[in-house]
Amino acid sequence: MSDPIYKTDALIAEDIDAYLDQHQNKTMLRFITCGSVDDGKSTLIGRLLYDSKMIFEDQLTALENDSKKVGTQGQEIDFALLVDGLAAEREQGITIDVAYRFFNTEKRKFIVADCPGHEQYTRNMVTGASTADLAVVMIDARKGVLVQTRRHSYICNLIGIKNIVLAVNKMDLVDYSQEVFDKIVADYAKFAEEIGIESFTAMPISGFKGDNITLAPSDNTPWYGGPSLIEHLETVEVLTAQDAEKPFRMPVQWVNRPNLDFRGFSGQIATGAVKPGDAVRVLPSGKTSHVRSIVTYGGDLDEAVAGQSVTLTLTDEIDCSRGNVIAVADNPPEVADQFEATVVWMDDEALLPGRGYWLKLGSQTVSAAVAEPKYEVNVNTMEHLAAKTLALNSIGVAEVTTDKPLVFESYADSRQLGGFILIDKVTNATVAAGMLHFSLRRSQNVHWQAVDINREEHARLKNQTAKVLWFTGLSGSGKSTIANEVEKRLNLMNRHTFLLDGDNIRHGLNKDLGFTDADRVENIRRVGEVAKLMTDAGLIVLTAFISPFRAERQMVRDLLPEGEFVEVFVDTPLEVAERRDVKGLYKKAREGKLKNFTGIDSPYEAPENAEIRVNTVEMSPQEAAAYIIDRIMPLK
Repeated sequence: MSDPIYKTDALIAEDIDAYLDQHQNKTMLRFITCGSVDDGKSTLIGRLLYDSKMIFEDQLTALENDSKKVGTQGQEIDFALLVDGLAAEREQGITIDVAYRFFNTEKRKFIVADCPGHEQYTRNMVTGASTADLAVVMIDARKGVLVQTRRHSYICNLIGIKNIVLAVNKMDLVDYSQEVFDKIVADYAKFAEEIGIESFTAMPISGFKGDNITLAPSDNTPWYGGPSLIEHLETVEVLTAQDAEKPFRMPVQWVNRPNLDFRGFSGQIATGAVKPGDAVRVLPSGKTSHVRSIVTYGGDLDEAVAGQSVTLTLTDEIDCSRGNVIAVADNPPEVADQFEATVVWMDDEALLPGRGYWLKLGSQTVSAAVAEPKYEVNVNTMEHLAAKTLALNSIGVAEVTTDKPLVFESYADSRQLGGFILIDKVTNATVAAGMLHFSLRRSQNVHWQAVDINREEHARLKNQTAKVLWFTGLSGSGKSTIANEVEKRLNLMNRHTFLLDGDNIRHGLNKDLGFTDADRVENIRRVGEVAKLMTDAGLIVLTAFISPFRAERQMVRDLLPEGEFVEVFVDTPLEVAERRDVKGLYKKAREGKLKNFTGIDSPYEAPENAEIRVNTVEMSPQEAAAYIIDRIMPLK
């Protein structure tokens, strides 16, 4: 092919140096295409790649062949095939995963994410929108504003995308009717006002035919006097420029210590600008200093702005590490441990209120729990619904509590310091994305009171090391019996102990809780906090709870200092525990009279790395107790 529009690998390689010289300083715009299924999102991106000459010659040949085999445009090129890479996408004619593509023009570089339109893949759409500066909301001119149009527009606004392009696509299929276009724009404008979208740019396009996509205006829409899509994308202001006007903040990614004479703090500047000599504050500690230098690979800078990755050196030797935030001294971000937030649930397993998750915000990672939602948002109607949990793709507002203070800003003010993800502690899967609204007043008003007699002093007076012996196993496995036997032996050794038994606790502290998964989580959370207080008093605490979920046992472990949590797995096969069935609970569960019973219709997640494992088929309670005592001695 001699047409230079489609270049061979060799020709492109020859242009690389010239390209870098001319374009390496061009700004980058990240945007997404979204909307309902089959609105033409993938076709539009394919057209952009095609018209921007970002297709290799072999890609063009493959596209032409694939268009004939699996395309939807007859003998013409099906541009959507450039983006829909999954076999399932091509078979169904829909986008499932988020597809990222790069292209550039003379004025700007672009990364575009093609987001799936189907409601089932809303979590994928949220992922694509999280880093975007602009959203192209696609509407099929034949169908008008649909449920998914509303859903995706709401999510874009929720994510904080301020630049919205309303692309009324497939105008060629409605004879380029201005009346159709105006009606759709009016309908969308009414909805946009309801959800808080302040402005948007509407344009009539045809991704397939190329109308109003490139710089040349389309002869088919003489009544439209606005910019083409490319022209708008090349000139719209990006978030980086807006971020540069905000107060300085830089999350610390790592401490740069190549030798004994250099100590700097590296990260990407989230907002604002910084110069040598500026007064800064390190959070959450609140320590202040001044910037000595701004170090980069290419040399020291006189100023650095939002979006740049730099290393800062300070004039004072103050404590600063990964997860801290360096900010302008006289206008720092907030520090709190309780928040209201919008949570987008992205996991197949529903939210368990009270369960501990890892919360990651920038370079900060803390343990967090989400309370029962205040409400869930019906994205289709914008109605606020009562909810006890959040299922896959659900969006709700809830309170979030962290175990350590978090440096943050409202998501409306800063994506970098206001947006977070939740990670399952057991599977390490990302289960949710969230946007912080504000800190709760009680998080600012309630502070730790310093005391002179600490937990070490309490334990020293008792001549022992405080510990929690956490007995876990199925109902009827023998937890309470063995724990009671262990406590008796410790008592004879003059150890100071306390036994927290599952049944006993439910007569008082936890009598308001049932046996649903959420109540089981809260049951263990409360017991964990009580056990921690008792170890603060220097006691050896024994607990006998089914505690069926690994995440909650890990949550209690995380509450205690290293080595003070000892997990004791009372390993008894289900059939053996059921034969014992002293309380008759298994019989009731088998008959359907007792719901959410562990081992029958509620799962038990056995420990994977328990410190102690006892098999009650092979050991008597006395033998198990003696074995446990031998393993935990000496107890000082």
